[in-house]
Amino acid sequence: MTERKPFRVALVGTDSLRAQEIKNALAERRFPLTTIEFYDPEVETEYSKLTEFAAEPRVIHHLDFSLLEGLDLVFLAADEATNRRCGEMALERKFRAIDLHQTFSANESVPVVVAGVNDEIIIEQDAFLISNPHPVTIILSHLLHVLRPHFGLVRVLAFVMQPASAFGESGIEELANQSVSLLSSTSLKKKVFREQVAFNLLAPLDKAGPDGFTPDEKLIVGEVRRVLRAPQLPLSLSLIQVPVFHTYAIMTYFEFEQPVKVKQVEFLLQANSLFRLANAKKRLSVSSISVAGKDQIFIGQIKQEESFPSGLWIWAIADNLTLGSALNALEIARFIFNRRDEVSPVS
Repeated sequence: MTERKPFRVALVGTDSLRAQEIKNALAERRFPLTTIEFYDPEVETEYSKLTEFAAEPRVIHHLDFSLLEGLDLVFLAADEATNRRCGEMALERKFRAIDLHQTFSANESVPVVVAGVNDEIIIEQDAFLISNPHPVTIILSHLLHVLRPHFGLVRVLAFVMQPASAFGESGIEELANQSVSLLSSTSLKKKVFREQVAFNLLAPLDKAGPDGFTPDEKLIVGEVRRVLRAPQLPLSLSLIQVPVFHTYAIMTYFEFEQPVKVKQVEFLLQANSLFRLANAKKRLSVSSISVAGKDQIFIGQIKQEESFPSGLWIWAIADNLTLGSALNALEIARFIFNRRDEVSPVS
């Protein structure tokens, strides 16, 4: 009987939404780890903060950076400064780490990985630090990975509806509080969002560049191009802040190099278990409410105009915390676990 190799894991940062989701995913999906430890830079006294893993209480330790060295995998879900320091340490000390907060997305030397699309780059580059991309990058990369090889591509235009949870717990709380305030006719507080977000639509919150696009919009486009290894990919998108708590909803126009039928696209998407297509009668019911908490990309309407036989509109929704973050990171971790004999040994 082959002896199971140890696989020691740590989670740095425990309070963020993404930290909570990856912790739950590791436990519920029975990732084959040997041990897991939890660290938080805000913890100063041992046993002062607890969490739960696999239905058992666990201590959250003070973050001693030296304890990360030699681990098999570290998930980075803390503040940007902590993630950056841990990530730089992973590169220097040669242990593997997955950044859950796009801290290193702009760093061309750190691979951005969408599981099932470009995982092989981890082995090709012998990558010790990996960036888990923006949720929209994950959704669009999977769609393009399936469709582009069959039909070619002229251009992609995406209108992205962003949830309050893109801003963490504070975004969720502000949307909830504003909704209650408006319904009870009490004063409205604005801290996360510069304008009222409840029952409203907003342009992106970040300051736009000279071309009108925000850093997040440019980051997503850059990530998709890197994931698909297509630096000239003709993709443009715009974010819209919407008053929902969870899920990214994306209406995307795909213009292909050749005429394409809706049935062809449906067949390709149905053949991939990552996608969930509603039947024709239920496609209008694919919404943020019906998709929140699910672990697939849900496809609603697929529309084609007679005058544009090479173009299609696709309505896609996915949860930004499950499929759009934790489950992608989990699959990257599985890839590392299953292929660790094919990468250089950690020294």
